[in-house]
Amino acid sequence: MSQATGIEKDMSLSIIDVSKVCNAKLEKAPYEYIVVSDFIREEWKDKLIEAYPQVKAAGSFPLPSIKCSNEFMRLIDEMRSDAFRKAIETKFALNLEGKPSMFTVRGKCRLKDGQVHTDSESKIITVLLYMNPAWENQGGRLRVLNSNSIDDIKTEISPNVGTLLVFKRSNNSWHGHLPFEGARKVIQMNWVTHQKFVDHEQNRHRWSAIFKIFSKY
Repeated sequence: MSQATGIEKDMSLSIIDVSKVCNAKLEKAPYEYIVVSDFIREEWKDKLIEAYPQVKAAGSFPLPSIKCSNEFMRLIDEMRSDAFRKAIETKFALNLEGKPSMFTVRGKCRLKDGQVHTDSESKIITVLLYMNPAWENQGGRLRVLNSNSIDDIKTEISPNVGTLLVFKRSNNSWHGHLPFEGARKVIQMNWVTHQKFVDHEQNRHRWSAIFKIFSKY
């Protein structure tokens, strides 16, 4: 077997399809972003919906604070891979080598969630990977916005399993969604400027997550 054939075989066994990031159109207005459908290969979609962590409350949970299945962690490991990082670097013309990354997951949405914001300045790139079955509700569809108005829409993204949104954080990277209450699963990955931001955010989310869980009882 040739080396090229071996690489193709390895890629065919992967969960994510990095080539779709490479081939995605980079939108430059109102800020730099890409949207990718079927980033998760078809044969893995139902498995990963089933394997998604049992998030017991609304809000963001840092990965170390939740119990994750082997299948789910395999997905995370592929998103941490050099291949995915290099595809993002090429697409957005930046260097992320050595930059820390962090993951949070959401499983439930509150009516107050989805308010328009730009993300904090410590974030370089935001990756949102949606993990829901076919989405029919108008609420919960993420909007890439031209301004800080929820109705000033550039595009709207349904959070179906395998749909990927990646954007470069800027002072005008406005996004949000209409109110929705219920199950809404999304993995958020960020490359950030410094490790101290990761530590601070994970500690903040961890204590917030503990409070959210115990406030249910």
